[in-house]
Amino acid sequence: MKLTRIVATTLLALPLVAQTGIQTAPEPDWTALGAQWWSHVQYLASDERQGRQPGTPGFEAATVYVENQFKAIGLKPGAGTTYRQPVKLDSVRVNYEKSSVELETGGKRTTLQPGDMTLGIPGTEGPAVDAPLVFIGYGLRLPSKHMDDYTGVDVKGKVVVFYAGAPARLQGPLRAYSRILGQRWKYLKAAGAIGVITIPAPRLQGGPAPAAPTTGAAARPVARPQIVIADESLNKLAGMRFSGTVSAEKADMLLATSGHSMAEMKPMIDAGQPLPAFDMKETIHATTVVDKGTPIDTQNVVGILEGSDPKLKKEYVVISAHLDHLGVGRAVNGDEIYNGAMDNASGVASVIECAKILAAGPKPKRSFIFIALTGEEMGELGSAYFAAKPTVPKSQLVADLNMDMYLPLFPLRYIEVQGLGESTLGNDARAIGQLNDVEVQFEKQPEENRFIRSDQVNFVANGIPALAFKFGWTPDSPEMKTFNDWVKTRYHQPSDDLEQPVDKAAAAQFTAMLAKLATRVADAPTKPEWYPESSFAHQ
Repeated sequence: MKLTRIVATTLLALPLVAQTGIQTAPEPDWTALGAQWWSHVQYLASDERQGRQPGTPGFEAATVYVENQFKAIGLKPGAGTTYRQPVKLDSVRVNYEKSSVELETGGKRTTLQPGDMTLGIPGTEGPAVDAPLVFIGYGLRLPSKHMDDYTGVDVKGKVVVFYAGAPARLQGPLRAYSRILGQRWKYLKAAGAIGVITIPAPRLQGGPAPAAPTTGAAARPVARPQIVIADESLNKLAGMRFSGTVSAEKADMLLATSGHSMAEMKPMIDAGQPLPAFDMKETIHATTVVDKGTPIDTQNVVGILEGSDPKLKKEYVVISAHLDHLGVGRAVNGDEIYNGAMDNASGVASVIECAKILAAGPKPKRSFIFIALTGEEMGELGSAYFAAKPTVPKSQLVADLNMDMYLPLFPLRYIEVQGLGESTLGNDARAIGQLNDVEVQFEKQPEENRFIRSDQVNFVANGIPALAFKFGWTPDSPEMKTFNDWVKTRYHQPSDDLEQPVDKAAAAQFTAMLAKLATRVADAPTKPEWYPESSFAHQ
């Protein structure tokens, strides 16, 4: 394909004028530019980096590499005098041996076993919980959609039980975003609830199921550790004194005396209809003991390119990608290193190369923040920290363009833009796509909810318009098969390594488009805005 408006040096220049007349700029050497992009992937995803898990030497080496690249490009340190924004994480896990859960019905107590209920990390540790149960349907309260599953139900001082799905009328990215536990808890906490029990909906194709406690040789359940941000001010579950999960098969154990059952509600769930809300005539008595492991000291890597306009340069367009991956884990075909080449050394490589393009000039009016984020694979932790506590005033962040395994596996003819219909950034993306003969597409697999499954979600949660990207395809095409096969066989597998086939020239073309998009946003007379009909406009 041809991107003839982009010049090989800056990739942003206008057509040149020669002595013989006006000529079109020469086609950039996409092979050379692709090799340059790939050189970053090679370093970051090499076996020597050991999968770049935060807190490991491999992640530290990756951090140093990005720092040196930012410095060589001429970016200013984005965290005061350093490129590093420290992020302290805690490792926590439920101690099942010291924890207990009892269900009281009609004065009789029944002890629940780990196989009956999986315990979560409470948002706030405290004394034992003794509280009545109440069922609240899907557990959703969305004022912007006039949706309230617990209207007329008293949840104050109670542990609420809900089915973690959503009714049919709730569509688009909000369908998944509203079901994030932190979003549900925001309204439940305000209504006075003290805990939750989740009945999970069937898992989406795109992510692993939550780990249930396993049984060791001594027949004692062991929970996997969970990584959380140590800064308590960023705890979205603060005030939640109990958290548990029961399967749909086990849920009738809780519903036994309520006059309701999962069999009764299944047709409603299948039809996307509202679910009932009711008191359950049961009390839960629970103690959750949490053990803390070794804290993890990690960091976001932040560089700044200052804009040219005396006023607008105080506003920032963020260009982001996560630096971490899964580290060393279960061996597959003898390989235990989860290199994360596409997920997400590819995105960091594009952040670096985009910074080079934009630093070459001419400088746009607004400033740019380039950031390699930590802890995405642990729950978007680095972006949660930065979006809440950015290294510049939060009010000055105007947009986020995020790359997370955008999958340059074939030529760039289509680009999927996640968040395309949510803000004016979508119009900017369409314009750049048209200029470069690339068709812009909505999410190809909306049921995967990818717009809220990576770091852009934390910018969105803080009111900042955002976009994310995937290489697009058409139905039943070879590219569709390539894309789906990659997700099935390489996503979060050791085979996401340097040996897989990648279209490096297409990755360079995408990075050039990214720079054009960032420039358009930075030069616009007004900053991006949510569309009025977007649910994210009403947070």
